[in-house]
Amino acid sequence: MRIGIDFDNTIVSYDALFHKVAREAGLVPESVAATKVAVRDYLREIGREDDWTEMQGTVYGGRMGEASAYPDVFTVMRAARRQGHELFIVSHKTRHPFRGKPYDLHQAARSWVESAMRDSEGALIPPEQVFFEVTKEEKLARAGALGCDCFIDDLPEILLSPHFPKDISPLLFDPDGIHADQTSLVRLASWRSIAAHIGVEIV
Repeated sequence: MRIGIDFDNTIVSYDALFHKVAREAGLVPESVAATKVAVRDYLREIGREDDWTEMQGTVYGGRMGEASAYPDVFTVMRAARRQGHELFIVSHKTRHPFRGKPYDLHQAARSWVESAMRDSEGALIPPEQVFFEVTKEEKLARAGALGCDCFIDDLPEILLSPHFPKDISPLLFDPDGIHADQTSLVRLASWRSIAAHIGVEIV
């Protein structure tokens, strides 16, 4: 099986890091929940949208190395690799932030993959199977060109896009249960449930 996987908010969780960076900058009170969405919503409510935009560049760029993976994602990847499945990261993001320092966001993500996603057997996903595209359309075209059998993403708009390849099974990663209204999609709340759904056996 060829398994396509989104990167941001699917492999990598930024909740703790966004809260940490926002607190360090004095932008949110301690009472704001330690989630990306809570930080974003608070800053928007108080009219600090520009700070939110700049913070994204900081987190996805200069502080990317501090981000954490979702629970069990590496366990599932190791099991999939052992069982002969092919894994691909196919994501989309701008090359540089819209505000703030001009970090190379693609390189920051690649560096995280290369340092965090490896074990004694080597890379969990080889560098030549990692793709960061600039637009959603290029992302979906890449997934189609790779011949993925399924694609895992946290954004319903990606999986429901008219550009989503018809021969790929869309799987919605919804760890916080915020997409209950998406009844047309298979929603999976954890990486272990993803493994069970696609037939990857975790020993």
